[in-house]
Amino acid sequence: MSTTTTVPYRLDFSVEVPGTPEQVWQAVATAQGLSAWFLPTELEEHEGGSLHFSMGPGMGSDGRVTGWDPPRRLAYEEDWAALMGKDPEALSPLTSEFLVEARSGGTCVVRVTSSGFGTGADWESEWWAEMGPGWMSFSDNLRLYLTHFPGQAATHLEATVTRSADAKELWSAMSEALGLGEVGAAVEVCGATGTVERAGEDQAMVRLTAPVPGMLSVFVFDQGEGTAMAGVRAYLFSPDAAAFVQREEPAWRTWLQELPVGG
Repeated sequence: MSTTTTVPYRLDFSVEVPGTPEQVWQAVATAQGLSAWFLPTELEEHEGGSLHFSMGPGMGSDGRVTGWDPPRRLAYEEDWAALMGKDPEALSPLTSEFLVEARSGGTCVVRVTSSGFGTGADWESEWWAEMGPGWMSFSDNLRLYLTHFPGQAATHLEATVTRSADAKELWSAMSEALGLGEVGAAVEVCGATGTVERAGEDQAMVRLTAPVPGMLSVFVFDQGEGTAMAGVRAYLFSPDAAAFVQREEPAWRTWLQELPVGG
């Protein structure tokens, strides 16, 4: 097997979102905006600036801004090798680009590309195959954010647990417990109420309306060897959100841990 980084990988997709180019730029090229629909983000908003995406306790991705042309183009590189715990020479940087293009009728198209070079290892192609659906879900988050919460800062709620369970069975148990229906269905989610905005085979998005407005992502990830991760990630938009998170985050973690699976 080749050990040189000559095998190309690339994702390329577009999403149409409401808003002016300036409003969309705020969402895709500022720390506050990215944190409201993507991952908790630290970003120096200029070419050459540093960035950091938080992926959970002790986990994250570091990089730098390589292109900055408001309100049209943002490009950045992440240290893919460091993110994956690989030799620095084993992988190229992971390059991403956002292009914002105005459309008639008060919308914009955001084109997103991510690319990198690896060695052709099996895990690389599997990683890119998993990243595609993840990016598509996040791009839908962007659409929902700009539709319902443009310009607002998010407070995060996040809880995950690892269970000894089949991923499909775990997702079935989570869906049933939450009462997840088709898109548009009203649901009550652990004391909060909302509407299903997206439903998939291992993830869903609920737009919360009470007691705090926001977006709640629920998901299951197959970790192999008979284990799966179940999680919730909420972006909340209210002055009361911090108190809500402090009160409810432990309850969500307990709920995930006690989901009845199998049997």
